[in-house]
Amino acid sequence: MPRRRTSSSSSSTAPRNRTPQPVRIQRRTFGDVVKAGLAFVALLVLVVGVPGALAVFIGWPLPREVPSLQWLQSEITVSTFLNILTVVVWLAWAQFTACVLVEVKAALSGVGVPGRVPGAGPSQLLARQLVAALLLVGATAASLTPGLSQLGHGMEGNQKPAVAAAQQTPGLFAQQQEQAADSAAALAAQASQAAAHADAKQHGDTKYYRIQPPEGRHHDSLWEIVQRHLGDGRRYKEIYELNKDRVQPDGSKLSEASLIRPGWIMEMPGDARGGDLVEVPDTGAQVSPDLQQQLHDYAKTGDQAQGSAQGGAEGVSGGGQVSVPQQRPAPAPDPGHQQRDGGDVASDSADSFGLPEALLTAPLLAAGLLGALGRRRRQALWQSAYGAVGGRRGMQPPTPTGDAADAQDALLVGADPEGVRLLDRSLRGLATQLAAESRALPTVYAAWLTGGDLHLQLAQPAGRPPAPWQLGQDQTFWMLARADGERYEDVDTAAPFPGLVSLGTLDDSRLLLNLEAVPGIVSLSGREADRAAFFASVAAELATNGWSDRMTITLVGFGENLTPLAPSRLRHLDGIDDLIETMEAETRQRRGALGAAGHDSVLTGRTGPAQHTRWAPHLVLLAAQPSAEDAVTLAELASDASRLGIGYLVGTETGELPGASWEMEVTPEGRLLAPLLGLELDAQLLPLPQQRAVVELFVEADPERDPQGPAPAPPFLVDISEQGRPAVYARLVGPYEIIGLDTPDGDRSALLHEALALLLLHREGVHPRVLSSALWPRGVTDDVRDALLDRLRVWLGTDPDGTPRLSADPTGRLVLAKSVVSDLDVLRSLYHEATQGKGVDSRVVRGRLLTDALVLVRGPLLADRPEGRYRWLTHEIIDAQLPLLVADIGLALSAFHLEKDRAEKAIEALGAALNSAPGDERLWHELLRATHATGDVDRLRALAADLVARGGARGVPPRTEALLDELLPSWRGGATAAG
Repeated sequence: MPRRRTSSSSSSTAPRNRTPQPVRIQRRTFGDVVKAGLAFVALLVLVVGVPGALAVFIGWPLPREVPSLQWLQSEITVSTFLNILTVVVWLAWAQFTACVLVEVKAALSGVGVPGRVPGAGPSQLLARQLVAALLLVGATAASLTPGLSQLGHGMEGNQKPAVAAAQQTPGLFAQQQEQAADSAAALAAQASQAAAHADAKQHGDTKYYRIQPPEGRHHDSLWEIVQRHLGDGRRYKEIYELNKDRVQPDGSKLSEASLIRPGWIMEMPGDARGGDLVEVPDTGAQVSPDLQQQLHDYAKTGDQAQGSAQGGAEGVSGGGQVSVPQQRPAPAPDPGHQQRDGGDVASDSADSFGLPEALLTAPLLAAGLLGALGRRRRQALWQSAYGAVGGRRGMQPPTPTGDAADAQDALLVGADPEGVRLLDRSLRGLATQLAAESRALPTVYAAWLTGGDLHLQLAQPAGRPPAPWQLGQDQTFWMLARADGERYEDVDTAAPFPGLVSLGTLDDSRLLLNLEAVPGIVSLSGREADRAAFFASVAAELATNGWSDRMTITLVGFGENLTPLAPSRLRHLDGIDDLIETMEAETRQRRGALGAAGHDSVLTGRTGPAQHTRWAPHLVLLAAQPSAEDAVTLAELASDASRLGIGYLVGTETGELPGASWEMEVTPEGRLLAPLLGLELDAQLLPLPQQRAVVELFVEADPERDPQGPAPAPPFLVDISEQGRPAVYARLVGPYEIIGLDTPDGDRSALLHEALALLLLHREGVHPRVLSSALWPRGVTDDVRDALLDRLRVWLGTDPDGTPRLSADPTGRLVLAKSVVSDLDVLRSLYHEATQGKGVDSRVVRGRLLTDALVLVRGPLLADRPEGRYRWLTHEIIDAQLPLLVADIGLALSAFHLEKDRAEKAIEALGAALNSAPGDERLWHELLRATHATGDVDRLRALAADLVARGGARGVPPRTEALLDELLPSWRGGATAAG
């Protein structure tokens, strides 16, 4: 469902939940003092001693009067040579002194990157090292240059989030960062937290919770426990970290956050509240002696674990590192999904278990997959409709089951199509503005999405951006506020940065790396399964994203099963030899094409006249580690790749890859590390089970796939006899009406009607998270959602036998009773019975059923739905299914009447169908044939003129034109006369 992020201008008072890391305290050793002393002496000698020595021993080196021509022609003496050399030394001293001043200013201010002194590469490097050695022993341990680890962090209070600057090396991210300890304030905060935790342990007021047995369909989960006692279900990872691998009363251990058992004990954070918590020692609750003993035994395991964790590290006074319990928040949806308008934190269901978290937490990937899946299903639907006659499988796509159903629900919940649309329009709008100013596109290494704002990180300064873009915190960042980005409209220009792909999240920011702009190879190390999950996520997003026009993605060593996601984009090669041969040829071709076109790079080409036909990126994802020889060859190919629009992401088992410009590592915990870049993210992954489930959705929707067995029946067939009269009847085809229920009072009526419509369109069942995401795309709290479901149950009521008309199936999905029926259900059932049931053997029955079906059609689906609601229909294909279904009914009824030469009846049936499916070319063809059957040439000529007028500038479709030539050869003259 569409998710909107809050504007950056809205303040949030909620504390930021960052991952506490072990803080290393840099103590001043004797070696540090010696280095600082030597640095001080060196600076004193170079800055003060050199000019002093020159003044004392050499004196003034320049002539004291304007030299004459005779002086210039005189012989060069030793004295003259020494004076010239002295001038050179004075100039070198001035340059070095300027370098020292620039470095000292940057180090003391802590803001930005030190400026560059012209022509002072080695001198400035020496000055930087001397100043660093001196200041590292000073009063602060702050880094002399900002690191990429701050990228994506927001400012506190009401300030807009900003992205920290990278080291300004031309064409590269910061490759080297000055390493230093964190500030004393951060150390004091973590030490205070650890001390508070230890104090709570010492006083015996640690709180515990015992997992409760299931009640009916309700099962205890860490999310629900945390939601009740801490107020935010996303903090369930805190409970997991406190209790993982500790022995439970039954002898087992907690190893997965989603796998907990009744009777287990969970230690809770100190701020937990609630009546069913137990403290040790027990101060009031009536606890059995057995449970008391179990709690005491469990508490000891926690003390031992904490002691062992802290035993290897010295305390603050010992100069080592302080270890505090990790409190990493649970992987959660994009900030647009978590932080909603009004600052509410959405927890769309009691837990995320049961739906793939990898898809729930990847909003851009989910939006791309969902959009591609919808296009695939529509393509299959139309191809099937215009293909074989009768019994077409595409009329009713197969209903996903099992893991595929869970994956589809996760896509619906996690997708952020609004965020994708905003990103796409913002980038294309920027390209259009730069082209209008005759400016080239800047080289963009990365994009950060923070609270809806977009930050572009440039390879080097590119001047001021066009409004409404603004400079970020320095010259290498361009920033666009969400409110400004929403003003962009769709523009007809090429996608400027199609190689952007999500890597992961850092707090509330999402990082997208521009793979085609990397100056060389990006390497990825880690376990094979973790690398495969990361590669699959990158491939799937690149293949389906909404901010690219065309691209080629070559997969080597993995991903053969992923090609159904986008056969036109994804290409699988068997080995590295094939890859090298392919890329050598393409590299030569692109170099020649750029030279012939007079472009420096693909970026300048994309804003030129050929922007829509050339310079699409080619991204290579190589999961298998190449040999040393192949790695060298790839490095040579990649040396010029960024200029050519080619990117390389290569997996490695050892962590070292010759020729790699940037190195990353994915950990078993799902973290993406890039130490030299200063990055540590929650990686975006697509594990193998989710890959298979998503691919299954696409394979089932493949229009080229041969159907197995008979055409699937509608998901819900209605008893169309008199005995099958429903208790509740909803009319959805046309204006929305409900028969059999009282109209709810108050403003909640529209919400209840929308919820019922969603359930009626999905008789297979709707996951509660999908329902809440559809009704509240900006997020909703549990109590509001549960209150709506309670009202919906009460409104729908129960059947005479006491069965509720709204219940949950074994998978937890909400389903309606068979006594609740819509006219769409009846329409499908009538057509199915007429073409595959009783109507097959009885012509009379077929005619009656088709006539009754066509009478039900009163207009488009939910014709009078209020503006701003029912946005979830954009993810459905019912808008394509219904017109095709109506057209099929009209065609079948027309054929029924023409069998008995009842042309007027056929025309009447076709006209009724055209009211709901005016764009279906098949209906017009049959209408031409039926009109021709009447023998009325004037009527046929009028119909032909109407078709010509409808075609407008596009003209009449070729097949319609051929049919007119057959039925009315003189139609062209009439069309010309009419024109």
